[in-house]
Amino acid sequence: MKRHLPLAALLVLVLAGLSLAQEATPSPAPKPKPKPRLSQAVLLRVLSANETKLWEAWKNKNSRQFQLSLASDGVMVGDTGVSSKKDVVAMMASMPCDVKSYTLSDWKLAMVDADAAVLTYKGAADGTCMGTAIPTVWASSLWVNRRGRWLAFSHQETPVR
Repeated sequence: MKRHLPLAALLVLVLAGLSLAQEATPSPAPKPKPKPRLSQAVLLRVLSANETKLWEAWKNKNSRQFQLSLASDGVMVGDTGVSSKKDVVAMMASMPCDVKSYTLSDWKLAMVDADAAVLTYKGAADGTCMGTAIPTVWASSLWVNRRGRWLAFSHQETPVR
C-alpha cells in the first residue's frame, strides 16, 4: 500500500493539472425565440386591413401610404401596363379619379410560402376616373414579408362581367 501512495498522489496531481489547463468555454448566447407565425385567419385580417388602407389612400389621393406599403421592387399591372413603385407613388397624387366610396368583399388568402401570400377579393367603387365610371373588379395582391413587415409586391385587377 505504501508503494502505491506516491503513484496515487502523482496521478491526482496530473489529473488536477489537466483539469485546470482546460479552457473555459463560454456558454453560447441564448438564441432569441422566433416570432410565432400568424395563423392564416389572423394573417387574412392583417392583409385585408393593409389592402383597405391602400384603397382608402387611393380614394384620398394619399401617395404616402403607397410609399410606405409597397415593396421597392414591386409591380402593379393595370390597363396602362406595368408600373413600378415609383410610378404608382407619383401617379396617386395626380390621378384623375373622384372616388366617393368603395366596398371590398369576398376576401380569400392563399399562402405561397411562409413569407408570401396572395390576397384576392372583389372591389366596388362609387366614382369616376377620367370621366368614366369605376368598374367593379376582382383583384389580387401578392404580399411579401420582409424583415417582419408585410409589403404589397404585386397588384392586378380584372373588371367583373
